[in-house]
Amino acid sequence: MDNQTNILVKRTDSILYYADSGLPLEQGAGWIGGNAPEFFDDQPDLIHVGNPKYVFYLSLVHPFKPESMISIFIPEDYDEYLENNIYPNCSIKVIEHPISTESAKAVFTNPGLVKHTISDGELSHDDQSMDQSFLIKVGGNPRLIQNEDYYFAKLKEESFTFLLQVDEEGYPETLLQDGCNYPFGFGSLYTRYL
Repeated sequence: MDNQTNILVKRTDSILYYADSGLPLEQGAGWIGGNAPEFFDDQPDLIHVGNPKYVFYLSLVHPFKPESMISIFIPEDYDEYLENNIYPNCSIKVIEHPISTESAKAVFTNPGLVKHTISDGELSHDDQSMDQSFLIKVGGNPRLIQNEDYYFAKLKEESFTFLLQVDEEGYPETLLQDGCNYPFGFGSLYTRYL
């Protein structure tokens, strides 16, 4: 529990994850690209609510709840994301769910991403993580691309704190299909929790 306190409360440490195309899925903490978890096979209404269509982005075993995963879905339409990219008007879906294997069905598969395994997390001192490349950073302090108050004012007002970020700078060269763009425009996705 000391690690969790240092990661989420004191924010002196963080957990860093990397994408690896050569690592078997069962040896990692999740995957980016590929098919969504089997958990979502019979629940398309959980993802496709209303007009926007979604594609699978990644799944990660929850670092503090080993019986759970965090899965992220992004709008299929990039303009939908651009128009709704700041909380509380954010079109990205982050869903915590029971551990699940990758589905054999390509219901939500993002055609722009080549599946890579997400490595097990490595504990890092948070100050050091600010100068490192990573795919996912859990806890510590976010490495912000733009430190503008309007991005996080509503989050602070509602007492959310930083949980994790996915940083496209940490993509391996083999993650994107030829001719495909970075889902976040070579940026980052930040998630918060209460």
